[in-house]
Amino acid sequence: MRVFVLGNASRPGVTAEVERWLPLLKESAEVLLVDLRQERDLSAFPDADLAFVFGGDGAILRAARQMGYRQVPVLGVNLGRLGFLADVHPQDFRRSFELILQANYRTTRHLMFECVVAVDGQPAQTILGLNEVVVHAVPPMRMLDLELEIDGTVVSRFSGDGLIVSSPIGSTGHNLSAGGPILEQELSAFVVTPICPHTLTFRPVVESAEKSYTIRLHRTAEQAAVVVDGQTAAQVGAQHRILIRKAPVAFRLVKVAGQTYYQTLRDKLRWGTTPSYRGEP
Repeated sequence: MRVFVLGNASRPGVTAEVERWLPLLKESAEVLLVDLRQERDLSAFPDADLAFVFGGDGAILRAARQMGYRQVPVLGVNLGRLGFLADVHPQDFRRSFELILQANYRTTRHLMFECVVAVDGQPAQTILGLNEVVVHAVPPMRMLDLELEIDGTVVSRFSGDGLIVSSPIGSTGHNLSAGGPILEQELSAFVVTPICPHTLTFRPVVESAEKSYTIRLHRTAEQAAVVVDGQTAAQVGAQHRILIRKAPVAFRLVKVAGQTYYQTLRDKLRWGTTPSYRGEP
């Protein structure tokens, strides 16, 4: 087995945990690369069978960007706060690694997208993402007039602070905070969620990932930021088109026995749990 070891060295405990487990990894696998700054070009290395990512969900998002169009299955070791994607506790790493060596695991596939920022007469900018695209107003904060097309048909025009187009993986992030629904992680769909719309009628919509989504600004003087997976990708105006479409690659996540998605929702977000009534333990 050939593996990458990636992670976020700026997070407390990451470097120590990697040093702790690296001898074990080297006993049973060929470690092609250890990159705790996530700065190396992975295309310069042979294809790996698996990537161990130490940190939080942010480290996994960076690993997905780092792998680009050569995605490697990821096992996330959670040293962050929430850990939706990085769901293996450091204390469980030895057991998880042993299960992987025994091929006692499954690999899930998850939608990735391309965000294409285009303007006539200039080369388009294409960004690969996993979580979401956010088109958001920039200071001085004014409402944006936005138009959304799906497969070339205008489906909405509204004023508000912005718009989120989220994958299922990203649905528990910014989309959830903005009032959008939680999607099952392996669906092939996007959820479109407005940010503070100045209307009572615009509600989040779930649509097929086989369709393309185009966002435009309407007022000539408007400026907005395009944020992909928490990173500002571009500043755009009315002359730009922001296209979101399904990517030709999928993000792959390694799952070992012991935790289901709904268990994670209950444990991390308290989803579907019984209220704690007064007088009850």
